[in-house]
Amino acid sequence: MEVARNRTLVAVAIFGIGLAVLGLRLFDLGFIERVVETSPAGQRRGVTLAARADIVDRNGIVLATNLSTASLYADQKRVIDPEEAADKLVMALPGLNRSELATKLRGEGRFVWIKRNLTPEEQWRVNNLGIPGLAFEMEDRRVYPHGRLASHILGFVDIDGNGLAGTERYFNKRLGDPAHVQEPLKLAVDFRVQHVLHEELENVVRTFSAVGGAGVVLDARSGEVLAMVSLPDYDPNVAGSANQITLFNRAVQGVYELGSGLKTFTVAMALDSGVAKLNSSYDATRPLQISRFRIHDDHPKARWLSLPEVFMYSSNIGSARMGLDLGTARQRQYLGQLGLLNKPKIELFEAASPLVPNPWGEISTMTVAFGHGLAITPLHLASGMGAVVNGGRLIPATLLADSAGNRKPDEIRRIVSPETSETMRRLLRLVVLSGTGSKANVPGFEVGGKTGTAEKPGAGGYKRNALISSFVGAFPMDNPRYVVMAIVDEPKGTKETYGFASGGWTAAPAVARIITRIAPMLGVAPREHEDQQQLRQALLMPVIDSKAGDH
Repeated sequence: MEVARNRTLVAVAIFGIGLAVLGLRLFDLGFIERVVETSPAGQRRGVTLAARADIVDRNGIVLATNLSTASLYADQKRVIDPEEAADKLVMALPGLNRSELATKLRGEGRFVWIKRNLTPEEQWRVNNLGIPGLAFEMEDRRVYPHGRLASHILGFVDIDGNGLAGTERYFNKRLGDPAHVQEPLKLAVDFRVQHVLHEELENVVRTFSAVGGAGVVLDARSGEVLAMVSLPDYDPNVAGSANQITLFNRAVQGVYELGSGLKTFTVAMALDSGVAKLNSSYDATRPLQISRFRIHDDHPKARWLSLPEVFMYSSNIGSARMGLDLGTARQRQYLGQLGLLNKPKIELFEAASPLVPNPWGEISTMTVAFGHGLAITPLHLASGMGAVVNGGRLIPATLLADSAGNRKPDEIRRIVSPETSETMRRLLRLVVLSGTGSKANVPGFEVGGKTGTAEKPGAGGYKRNALISSFVGAFPMDNPRYVVMAIVDEPKGTKETYGFASGGWTAAPAVARIITRIAPMLGVAPREHEDQQQLRQALLMPVIDSKAGDH
């Protein structure tokens, strides 16, 4: 009995030790080690992707995150009938290529990927096949819960989780850093504003049968980009199906001659440098002939125009004469300080450099003054407008939230004086009240801005029926907080617009609808009724008799 008891104790002890070892090993595999297998060739297979930080908007709404999914692989040595297995897998996973799959399964190795990031339904169908040699590995897949909504801001990653576009690429190291993986990357984007901008731009592109569009909503005080949209766009969840057209970010990658929107800078430069005053006047009685070039107004007044009238009626002739008064050197200096001659400083590798006149002579000085001959991005124009209305300081645009207090002193530059900025705000408001931007007016929010319409260049010259129509505005003009920019690429006139497709008929109404919807979200309350007549009288000087000789 004693011997039997001892033998039983020894057996129990052996089994107990074995169970303890197995338990420790299971704990080690489940909670400590990554699952790593070694093929007979000695190659390591680490199949669990490194974690990646979430991307959230300024209010904490998740824009990009990781989702654990099953990926299917095969141990070719254990696959009994590769041909039969390939037939069954193609039926369960129709997207697979049958011949390529059979070649994989006939291989001599011990590991080959079949398909990664399966849906739960796909995983269930493969499980039901009961094919030996197949197994699943759990991986993290990058997902974008809101689909196309912010595709050009976010970008996308490859199957191994490496950023390939947008903020995913620009902040690739930060997002994949194990030390910061639990800290979401917080963007300045406001999901609500992004939704409104996206929806309204889709509407205007569809209404005017345009080939595309773009828009930006910018905080004029901090440079934060609250929304940015480029159309057509793509779904980053299936970025492999996107093409070059949908991947193209018109807001920062497209460079365009944006037309009369640049007159804002011409007038601001002229006032700030002292070469013009509000009571200055310009001869717009007839088109301006320079060498073989002829500059004319789209809606000629055929008389002398005061500076506010040049701006309000968007006179090319008056702006060109103002550019001549400025001179090439001064014009280039101001535009350079505004950042219009360099690539935008924003957290996107896609940002493009402008196309600058070369050589930049007298004719270029005149054409740039009314928005031709210098091709810039929509973000350039929005940032420049922010500097003109915010008191005269250029604050580079950023996609990062809460950046206003973290700017380096040398990043913020004074472009024009506070006095010039105040005058420009009144002039921009006048354009919306009585000029080409009247359809951007939103009662109670004191919108100011400038329309732009430019023909697109093509082979042999400009294409008269291919327009870039735009409006860039800010609100409220007594103390501007936000800049809203919209462009429509090649809009077609409609019956409702009497066939017109200019910025005043297409982009300006879109900006009005955007402001109407986002102002309450951003905490901007409607103002009391302003004295519009007093503003007009203060700015619009009496027209000087064109026969007088003291203009």
